[in-house]
Parts: sequence; structure tokens; C-alpha cells
Amino acid sequence: MAFRSLDGVDLAGKRALVRVDFNVPMADGAVSDDTRLRAALPTIARLRAGGAKVILLAHFDRPKGKRVPEMSLAPVAGPLAALVGAPVAFVDDCIGPDAAAAVAAMNNGDVALFENLRFHAGEEKNDPDFAAALAANGDLYVNDAFSAAHRAHASTEAIARLLPAYAGEAMRRELDALDAALGSPQRPVLGIVGGSKVSTKLDLLNNLVAKLDYLAIGGGMANTFLFAQGHDIAASFAEKDLADTAREIMVTAAAKGCELLLPIDVVVAEKMESGVASRVCDLGGLSPADRILDAGPKSVARLIAAMDKAKTLIWNGPLGVFEIPPFDAATNAAARHAGALAKAGGLIAVAGGGDTISALHHAGASGDFTFISTAGGAFLEWMEGKELPGVAALQV
Repeated sequence: MAFRSLDGVDLAGKRALVRVDFNVPMADGAVSDDTRLRAALPTIARLRAGGAKVILLAHFDRPKGKRVPEMSLAPVAGPLAALVGAPVAFVDDCIGPDAAAAVAAMNNGDVALFENLRFHAGEEKNDPDFAAALAANGDLYVNDAFSAAHRAHASTEAIARLLPAYAGEAMRRELDALDAALGSPQRPVLGIVGGSKVSTKLDLLNNLVAKLDYLAIGGGMANTFLFAQGHDIAASFAEKDLADTAREIMVTAAAKGCELLLPIDVVVAEKMESGVASRVCDLGGLSPADRILDAGPKSVARLIAAMDKAKTLIWNGPLGVFEIPPFDAATNAAARHAGALAKAGGLIAVAGGGDTISALHHAGASGDFTFISTAGGAFLEWMEGKELPGVAALQV
């Protein structure tokens, strides 16, 4: 994937409009998690060092085109200034005379944060007039918000057609990691896809079986595939109406040379509760009231063996109900092994998705992975093989 970066760009005196993701968690009107603010720091630092005027564009929550005071980005300016180590001027609008006056007053290296883009209906409509109004305050555009790249909004797509457009440092790191995972990966490539429902990941599964060497399926999704194979899954959750679809995916995988790794043993209990009696059993050994809540040790051993053979791993979704011990055992063991391989340099391990991040944190393995995407929907759509408008606009 070839995209334009800031390498070699003359930044001195330029007004740089930077799309960031500052849709941060808030508690009592204050930022409660500054992870997304920190993600923007390398790009802000690079632009400031080059002598640019840094103008930050972001959304917060869903005001639906109206000015909603509790959805203002004003509370972000102070914490961001502390991280940047320099003042961050907050501007009460993102277009119009107030925005223009604030930019005119900036010196090289100054940083300003514009008010919530979504206070204007034109943002989510990808309105060309709104994009032109944004672009009027910039000489160049930098997209540093991969998490918003799957939306064709004015600040991610239309504006990139109006100004010289570049990927920021966080965007560059994300795109490089994703390309290493699926674009031009080192083979063999192993995928892990978990979660409860096949129905929410049909596009993902169909794309991956055409690109991977191994695909492990876990969670409630695996139950649907086991049912489709004719196994008795007793009282386990499954989308039985998708059995034909699951069988089609299995046929496609075989035709494409992708080996599917479904559970060969499982952990069952009659209730999905902490402290409940549970046991490991082979397929075919379930009692009528049993519910499959995790993959068993034989399944984990086979998955770990596949990891040992793989050069690249891409992971989305847990293998069991990891929030409730002991049904976290399979996810924990697989995550820790993947992390150890990645830390030792033997595996490129890329993961993403909200539940996945929580599961890897729970396992204590997230710090060892090569890259973890916090992008949510954009990460999933990229895994599905879909074009992301905000990325397409940056491609050479």
C-alpha cells in the first residue's frame, strides 16, 4: 500500500489541518483515559518541529449536526497541552470567522484545537461546502485518525481532495502494521477470529479464508460451525440458521488452501457464571444441559502448534467467555504464547477490536504484541477487505 507521508514535506510556516481521534472517554466532564491524545503526540511534535501551525480537527460523540454543550471538545485542550508541553488554544468553532481569526493569530509551532466537527451536519454528510470551509484554514491536510478512516466524512475524505494530503505518524504506523499482517505478510499466516456471532463477521470470514494459511475460529462462532458439521452442541449458543453459510465457508476455505482450526475439545458448564462447576470434554461428550463456554486444552495445544509454524498472526475476538474464569483459559494461553513469540521476534502479531484488546489486557499479553489497533470499526472493515475512504484519499 503506497500512501503519502510527511517525509520530505516543507512544513515551515504552513497551516497544517490534522484530523485526530479525540473521541475520548470522559467522566464528570474530564478526560478519564488519554490514550487517544497520546497517540497524536508524534504527529504534533513532528509538525511543530518543522515549523508548522498545527490545527487539530476532531469529533466527539454524536451531536448529529447540532451544538450540544456537553459534547464540546473544550475539556480536551488542557490535558492535551500538558502532554504536548505547550499551550493548546481552544477555538469555539471549526469553520467561520472565529476559526479564521484564531489561525491568523498563530505563530509557527503553535497548536490549536477546533471545536467538535460534528456540531455541523455537513461533516457526516461529506458535504463539499463544509469541506471547503475547513480547507480554507489550511495549506496542507494530515489524517492521523485511522479509527475514522472507514467513514467518508468531510474531514476524512472530501477535504483530502482539496489540499495536499498526508498520513500522520499514527496513521502511518497503523497502515504499515496492517500491510504486514494481510497486505504483504510473511507466510504462513494464521488468523484467530472469535466472538459470539457468525452473522456479524460473515464478510470477515469470507475475506480471510481466501488470504490465510490457517484460520482458528473460537467463541460462540465456533459453536455454529460445530453444529454445521453435525456435532451435538447441547444447550450451547449457536446461530443454527447459519449452518448452511458455515458449511459454504468451510468449502471455500478448503478450496483456497486455508486450514480451519475448530475446537476438538471444549470446556462446558450448565450456566455462564463465575464459580459454576465446569469440565473439559471431547466433542460428542456433552450432556443435554451443557453449554460450550471455552475451547479445551487439546484445541489450545493445536492452536499453539500452528502459531509456532506461523510467521504472521492476525487476531480479532476471544476464544471463550474470557470475562468469567475459568472460561478465560484458552484465550489467556493463546495470547501469552503469541505475545512471547512476538517479543522474541519470531512472530508478527497484530490484533484489534474492542473485545480483543480487553482479552489481551486480561491475559497480560497486550504489551508483547507487535501492534494492537484501537480503531474498532475501521480495523474490522479493513480485515473484511473493504476500501476505507480516509485511507484511499491518501494513496499515491
